[in-house]
Amino acid sequence: MNTFWLTLGFTAQALFSARFVVQWIASEKAKESIIPALFWYLSMAGGGLLLIYAIHIKDPVFIIGQAFGFLIYGRNIYFVIRKKNRKVEQPIVP
Repeated sequence: MNTFWLTLGFTAQALFSARFVVQWIASEKAKESIIPALFWYLSMAGGGLLLIYAIHIKDPVFIIGQAFGFLIYGRNIYFVIRKKNRKVEQPIVP
């Protein structure tokens, strides 16, 4: 693979992924997901399928980019589930 295109691909993936890093940091500070839960479930499903495809075509830029996203998707799904469970556990106060 041409070094120029590989460098361009990794740079593009880093810029694309940066938006998730910014969101991830905001969610960590808030200690909850600040984006609708469906966004994260769709991200996990779509990212999983894209990762399978990237592995199939043996594209290292695509593989690393999609694999990194799973960390962020998983962490935010954890926040969504934790928040939902916290609401269920709160006692009803008259």
